[in-house]
Amino acid sequence: MNTPTDFLNSLFSLRGKVAVVIGGTGELCGAMGEGLAAAGAEVVLVGRNEEKAKPKLERIHAAGGKGYFVSAEASEKAALEQLLETVLQRSGQVDIVVNGAGVNSATPFLEIAEDEFDRIVRINMKGVFLGCQIFGKYLVARGQGGSIINLGSMSGVVPLSRVFTYSATKAAVHNLSKNLAREWATQRVRVNTIVPGFFPAEQNRKILSPERVTSIMGHTPMKRFGEARELVGATLLLAGDGAGSFITGSEIIVDGGYHAMTI
Repeated sequence: MNTPTDFLNSLFSLRGKVAVVIGGTGELCGAMGEGLAAAGAEVVLVGRNEEKAKPKLERIHAAGGKGYFVSAEASEKAALEQLLETVLQRSGQVDIVVNGAGVNSATPFLEIAEDEFDRIVRINMKGVFLGCQIFGKYLVARGQGGSIINLGSMSGVVPLSRVFTYSATKAAVHNLSKNLAREWATQRVRVNTIVPGFFPAEQNRKILSPERVTSIMGHTPMKRFGEARELVGATLLLAGDGAGSFITGSEIIVDGGYHAMTI
């Protein structure tokens, strides 16, 4: 008879899987990558700064996990094609892809410059598009299924003030994820979106003024920010073939109740 531990492992174990975490040098996706490694996956942290990856990889290795860093620009097709080739040569396969690279700004709408708009669209939207296209093509052609997890945002669900371009790109990520989930369902390639609420991270600290923090806390029933580790559970649910095998096209909201708050 299986023990409770065996049962949990059958649901959430990622042993034998390879996970590519684009944006994995950041705080949120870095924590997600560490969680994937703890569940048994070999994790590839992808970003532009190897120094940011080192402490995350040190924790992964210290815990007995496997992982390594690959430098790539998330918004460049050739770079992501080379990334896929590099991972296949080194690890032999890809089973899980996290598209999480992102940037933000707090520019008033009438003052948004074209180059700022283009930069945010290129990274937040085009980067996810390319990640899904390049790795999705591989997963579909392989014929063994797989999981793509795109990082959305509460601002892609409910328009938030002062982050106009960011909100628009995240809304596009949500829409693209649902479209691809429908498209690839019969190939067993699942596409889902994790929707964080307010998590202090490098890309949004510059817009978290004291007044804005007060407003956020007033709209968050749990009265606190999220911690990066609190995205790991949703990540493991969506990543593997056990617990998440029938979940596709979903938006898993992790926001301390923000989306449930009205008055």
